[in-house]
Amino acid sequence: MSSADGCPGGCPVPRELTPPSPLSFPPTVTSEQIEHLHRRFKQLSRDQLTIRKENFDSIPDLEFNPIRGKIVHAFFDKRNLRQESDGLADEINFEDFLTIMSYFRPIEMNMDEEQLDRFRKEKLKFLFHMYDSDHDGKITLQEYRNVVEELLSGNPHLEKESARSIADGAMMEAASICGPDQVYEGITFEDFLKMWQGIDIETKMHVRFLNMDTIAHCY
Repeated sequence: MSSADGCPGGCPVPRELTPPSPLSFPPTVTSEQIEHLHRRFKQLSRDQLTIRKENFDSIPDLEFNPIRGKIVHAFFDKRNLRQESDGLADEINFEDFLTIMSYFRPIEMNMDEEQLDRFRKEKLKFLFHMYDSDHDGKITLQEYRNVVEELLSGNPHLEKESARSIADGAMMEAASICGPDQVYEGITFEDFLKMWQGIDIETKMHVRFLNMDTIAHCY
């Protein structure tokens, strides 16, 4: 890294800044990749030690993402930060940033079946938290409908009632998997896993965050 990056002589990243959890970045991630993320962190934080929600305004295209609020929210959700307490953090440090980014890492070719299963569940847990906006451990019909409506809000040819009908239809499909009573009481994470069975979440969930000129999103 050069002085043009705002870090004369390079920015060594202390070993203790890497997430301690085995579900975070795998050992195959190089120090160069960690430093690359550190540069992006410094760009977002404007060379501060922490990032706040307003720092995400520096990602130009993010404002056009229909679920921008949920994406930013996810970075500060203490459930995703693997903290014991609930709610939202006011700011995150570099270690927290790495923890969140670990949910979007690609599959490692040397992962065994147990590691792949854990890897998949971690990604789905992150996605589940985006739907579960009230942090009660269940996704209600209204929460599910809100997400679908947000995702479809960028389509000028689709009326709000149509978006609501699509959300209701998706919930009916979920009812065929989890049972109608369960759906209306709220979808648990175990139900959510059943709904996503056979769907390739490993390649559908991405974050284009390494290039600051692009949008950060998951889909």
